[in-house]
Amino acid sequence: MNTFAYVRVSTAEQHTDRQLIALEPFGIPRANIFVDKQSGKDFDRKHYRRLIKKLQPGDLLYLHSIDRLGRNYDEILKQWRILTKDKQIDIIVLDMPALDTTQYKDLLGTFISNLILNILSYVAQTERERMLVRQREGIAAAKQNGVRFGRKPMELPCDFEEIVRRWRRGELTAKDAAKLCGFSRDTLYEKTKEMREREEEKKAS
Repeated sequence: MNTFAYVRVSTAEQHTDRQLIALEPFGIPRANIFVDKQSGKDFDRKHYRRLIKKLQPGDLLYLHSIDRLGRNYDEILKQWRILTKDKQIDIIVLDMPALDTTQYKDLLGTFISNLILNILSYVAQTERERMLVRQREGIAAAKQNGVRFGRKPMELPCDFEEIVRRWRRGELTAKDAAKLCGFSRDTLYEKTKEMREREEEKKAS
C-alpha cells in the first residue's frame, strides 16, 4: 500500500502551508503529495489527473478537507465513487473523521459516511456559488463607484500624430514608428485606426 495526499488552493497567490503542515504526522513521501493551485469548480487539474493515474487498488489518499477535493456537488460525489469504487482506494479526510473509509466499511458506517459526504459536498458547492455572487456584487458596486477593471489604457506619446504622419508619408517604417511610440506594431495599427475614426467623427459632426 502506498500513501498519497492531494492539496489544493484556488489561486497561485494562496499558500498550501496549512494543509502541508497538517499532513506531516502521516509520513507521506513528498513525491506522493500532489498540489494544484486552481479553482475547485471542476476536476480538469493537471496534478489531480497525475494523481489519479498513480493510484492503485489498496492505496490510501489523505485530504485536509472535502472542499480541497472540489466545490462542485455532483463532481465531488462522482470523483469519490471513482476513487473508492473504480480505483478501490481508501480516503481519509482529516477534518472529518467520519469520512475515513479505512474505519467504516460496514453497511451502517458506509451509509453514515455517504450521508456526511453528500451534506459536505452540497455545502462546498453552495459556498462557491455564494462566493461568486459576492464577487459579482462587489464588481458591480466598484464599477458604480468609478473603479475600472482590466489593463490600464495605453497612453499615446505626445508626438503620436506627428509620428503617424511621418509613417504615412513613408519617412518611417511601421516597425520604426511603433518603436518611437513604445508600442508593438499591432498596437500601432490599433491606435492609428482609433485616431482615424476620431478624425472621421469630427468631420461628420
